[in-house]
Amino acid sequence: MLFVGFVPLLLLNHRISHSNSKKKGWKIFGWSYITFFIWNLIKTYWLWFSTEFGAAFAILVNSLLMALVFVLFYHFSKKANAFISAVFLTTLWISFEKMHLNWDFSWPWLNLGNGFSEYIRWIQWYEYTGTFGGTLWVWVVNFLLFYALLFYFDKQKKKAIRNAIFATVSVILPIIFSYILFHTYTINSNNQVEVIVTQPNTDPYSEKYNRSNEEVAAHIFGLAESKMSSNTAFVISPETVFASDERINELNHSSTTQLINRFIEKYPNVNFLAGISLYKVFGDKSEVTYQTNVASNGLYYNTYNSAMFLNKTVTQPLLYHKSKLVVGVESTPYVWLIKPLLGDIMLDLGGTVAMKTTQEERSVYYSENKKWVAAPIICYESVYGEYVTGYVRNGANFLAIITNDGWWDNTQGHKQHLSLARLRAIETRRDIARSANTGISAFINQRGEVTSTLAYNTEGALKGMINTNEKITFYVQYGDIIYRIALFVLIGVLLIRITKRRGEVST
Repeated sequence: MLFVGFVPLLLLNHRISHSNSKKKGWKIFGWSYITFFIWNLIKTYWLWFSTEFGAAFAILVNSLLMALVFVLFYHFSKKANAFISAVFLTTLWISFEKMHLNWDFSWPWLNLGNGFSEYIRWIQWYEYTGTFGGTLWVWVVNFLLFYALLFYFDKQKKKAIRNAIFATVSVILPIIFSYILFHTYTINSNNQVEVIVTQPNTDPYSEKYNRSNEEVAAHIFGLAESKMSSNTAFVISPETVFASDERINELNHSSTTQLINRFIEKYPNVNFLAGISLYKVFGDKSEVTYQTNVASNGLYYNTYNSAMFLNKTVTQPLLYHKSKLVVGVESTPYVWLIKPLLGDIMLDLGGTVAMKTTQEERSVYYSENKKWVAAPIICYESVYGEYVTGYVRNGANFLAIITNDGWWDNTQGHKQHLSLARLRAIETRRDIARSANTGISAFINQRGEVTSTLAYNTEGALKGMINTNEKITFYVQYGDIIYRIALFVLIGVLLIRITKRRGEVST
């Protein structure tokens, strides 16, 4: 559907543009908004199970942004030829998707390149392009089919057939190339590691916050031990599995850390990675950042959604703080602007009311023998391709995703989230061990194939062999180069259009 999905909207835009009707721009906006609203609603309705306001905000605003892109295309195409108009919309859409990866209202879930995550044999070339290669692919095919239909309606059958052939070839050739990559890619098994991921299946709305960290530790240790062998090197548990907030400056000596160290004493080959909720209280105003919260008693506090790591030589937890935050649930958009206007008020967009504190660098965790290096990717971070490459550039030879997908109930949400992780495996050519609180926990290989899973709403543990990889892909090295080229071309097209318009005015 991605290859034809925009054709009706392009035809509608063309028809309205060449009609005698009034308020053409508003008509383009109205039909575009309806189109994108339906798409957003069908694909992301499951957000409602987590936050009603957040779901409404995401669906309504994302539909608006997409519609505005089409309105800009309408105004630009009025005085531009067909090819330049197609280039403008394609590069503008890619730039819009990149913005959605980086601004404070980030919501890249429906970036077009993500849509092939269940067709991994078609997109092995994402190791070169990332998901923007998929977005470009979608627009090229849609425009070729759109102009084929225009030629057909205009009774220019030869041109229509030519465009249809070009569209068919544009679909088939990348798939053939991808199949060649898929079947010729060799997974090196010389440096394997045995990993256990746990799935405690805790209700995130009630049970999770009514259990002490000591109870949680006993639970996940029991799950892990059901699969443990003498070769087990990593035990990985979900995002914020330790949900009873710990003071970050007391964590080294906490009962949670002591319990984990006792578990490691029992299994000295094990490297332990899990999610934990942390906080820090302070009164020194010099430590305040834009992510700091203010308590009712006037004290300041930071909260963290973190990954912690320990082994027999690392007895005091190494921490990584989640840094791609869920809008409204974990962060206030443009807090630097909102705080001066509203003061120390956290906007509640349907989630919690404490902003999380992030970190700049991507931390990686080395096993005790230094052979295996895990990337601690926390939940939503796995949606961001170029962001994940930062872990690999820092030395990670496999990816560990820890998440809690139980917020969305048994809907498409957790299935889509697992599916998007397959793209990260292809882009980085790294195996993935995925630990989810309520599912789906899984192992994914470097081709993006899901090799084993633990179903949603199931308690247990999953054991698998991870094949580590030291090689750096083109995408890891150069990132979203297609976006950078698209932005350059977009600026060039706009400059040419502005220059031409000035020339017309002066004439």
